[in-house]
Amino acid sequence: MKSFPYLILIFLFVACDTEERRSDAYGNFEADVVTVSAETSGKLLSLSVEEGDQLKAGEKVALVDTTALYLQKLQLLANIRSLSSKTLKVEPEIKVLMDRRSNLEREKNRVEELLKNKAATPKQLDDLEGELKVIDQQIAASRQNAKNTNAGILSGADPIRAQIALIEDQISRSQINNPIEGTVLNKLVEPAEVVGMGSPLYRIASLDPLILHAYAASTELQEASLGQEVEVLVDEGVEGFRRLKGSLSWISAEAEFTPKTIQTKEERVSLVYAVKVRVPNPEGKLKIGMPAEVNFQGIGLSESSDR
Repeated sequence: MKSFPYLILIFLFVACDTEERRSDAYGNFEADVVTVSAETSGKLLSLSVEEGDQLKAGEKVALVDTTALYLQKLQLLANIRSLSSKTLKVEPEIKVLMDRRSNLEREKNRVEELLKNKAATPKQLDDLEGELKVIDQQIAASRQNAKNTNAGILSGADPIRAQIALIEDQISRSQINNPIEGTVLNKLVEPAEVVGMGSPLYRIASLDPLILHAYAASTELQEASLGQEVEVLVDEGVEGFRRLKGSLSWISAEAEFTPKTIQTKEERVSLVYAVKVRVPNPEGKLKIGMPAEVNFQGIGLSESSDR
């Protein structure tokens, strides 16, 4: 019985040690998920993604039927061509006036020769010069009138060209390119389905690194600073933990009540601060939603061990 007090001391030491080794923060892994949606309406001709696929940024993944858009473009192009048939053709009228002017010019030259021999009067020459001026004015007026009229007709092509540019933009948007490099999480539609503008097609996220969104009390954050290296503990086996390294990337500026999924009832009503820890995930073993713990001190422990 002499050893009984020692057993009590050992038990208290182990209990205190267990209490002291509780982690500083608790949370779950998350990722920035991007929902890729259709930007035009129509039948989905192809969607070459499957859940778990690794996609690169800019990779062509889907195509929405553009037949209706293409036909609209052809119709608008035909409308532009039809405008030219409505323009005022001034060349025949100008040709008649130019022929008349040539005749007057020849008559003027003849009268000038006659005037030298006093076989014509100055008034005859003045009348011919006056007629030539009138002809020149008529030619200039016809050309200006045709120019103004045709400009008004052809100006109708500008809004049509704008519509064509809009349709071409819609056609280009009918081809969906993957926006980010990452892993396909969910495929939401299948080829041959009809989609609308904004219809979600699939969800993708970069899984390396993952973000551990955790919660810590203010006392645990007193020595923490952005960018510092922290210890992350992930469940391994029944009671074991895999120890990883991460970096503290964000600390909330405002306190909030502890989420219900964290720790005991007493702790759930206490105020905590949200933090985010970037954790490398090159092997893909960490999953979205997986729980983990954070220690702001004690870096350098073994890669995998039991607590």
